Amino acid sequence: MKVLVTGGSGFIGSHVVDKLKDKGVDVRVFDAMPTFRKDIEYYQGSLLDMDALGFAMNGVDAVMHLAAIADVKDVFNRPHYAESINVRGTINVLEAARAAKLRRVVYGSTTWVYSEAEGDSVDEATPLHAPSHLYTATKLVGEYYCRTYSELFGLDYTILRYGIPYGPRARDEAVIPIFVRKALSGEALTIAGDGSQFRKFVFVEDLAEGNILALQSIARNKIYNLDGVEKVTIRQIAETIKRILGDVKIEYTPARPGDFAGKEVSSELVKKELGWEPKVGFEEGIRRYLKWYSEREKTRKANWEKLDDTLKK
Repeated sequence: MKVLVTGGSGFIGSHVVDKLKDKGVDVRVFDAMPTFRKDIEYYQGSLLDMDALGFAMNGVDAVMHLAAIADVKDVFNRPHYAESINVRGTINVLEAARAAKLRRVVYGSTTWVYSEAEGDSVDEATPLHAPSHLYTATKLVGEYYCRTYSELFGLDYTILRYGIPYGPRARDEAVIPIFVRKALSGEALTIAGDGSQFRKFVFVEDLAEGNILALQSIARNKIYNLDGVEKVTIRQIAETIKRILGDVKIEYTPARPGDFAGKEVSSELVKKELGWEPKVGFEEGIRRYLKWYSEREKTRKANWEKLDDTLKK
């Protein structure tokens, strides 16, 4: 079996590639970002380039479509560009997959689609309302495109609504990387309000495992939530980092109006049908991220020192 991963050089995508390879699946990556990996087949290109997508899908059985503008701040600041990648890019992937007669498209969506849903507890059957954020709107359109391509053209899909991922290779602008960077540089960790706002983070390797399980036949034309188990408050994030690192300052500032307190997102369906559930606890996940971050910074420092030695010759 051969699987194409769009966004395979990114945070979630690179871990999905690792998991696919561990399972003995032949992997090809399509990404606008370059890669230095030598163990995978790699196509560099844009989701807006239909010819490039067509070439990349030649000879594959399924595509995991993970490439997207995933930072909500980037979507807010560049809405037109975000729409082109998240919306038009997705229909381009679906059209290329249809032309290539692929067996399945696995689409990476988000639990943010429940933000405007009624009630505090939601699952895949919960009615959704019009989104208030552009990011959520683009991901919902992608979901609708997957479903209509299935109805009209018989292209099978699986939609995965991700919780908030964390772990090695995470974007530096996310809350956990920001807290870690501040803690290691001696800056105080700043929390708005009492820090009781919670999220259910999911370790990125667990999330990647869910993507692999989604290739099973039972997942055909289904939607699954892949969310974490533990309710983790902003205060707990700061206190966990302090417990691991030691001397870390935590400061509180006035609460921001309208902070989203979070919803209870059920992942029971994916547990029942695919046997997926998170395995890595939050503190263990933070320890793994800290180890990766420290090794990355050590390598960066060594590279600069090596450059200094070279230029001094």
